[in-house]
Amino acid sequence: MKTIRFQLETLTCPTCITKIEGALNKESGVEEAKVLFNSSKVKVKYNSEEISSEQLEEIIEKVGFPVLSS
Repeated sequence: MKTIRFQLETLTCPTCITKIEGALNKESGVEEAKVLFNSSKVKVKYNSEEISSEQLEEIIEKVGFPVLSS
């Protein structure tokens, strides 16, 4: 299992959390996705043999939340 953190541009409401966590947690290979609202970060524990960090980033952006470059 690997863990990755994504820095998001902004989070403005609790609905944002539900949207992001829901999209990630339903994906095969994701063990746990947790949004850290106060810091606008997403922490994802995942199996890198099933899903890549690039795919995770694409999922977050697809639901409408730009990921900032590190």
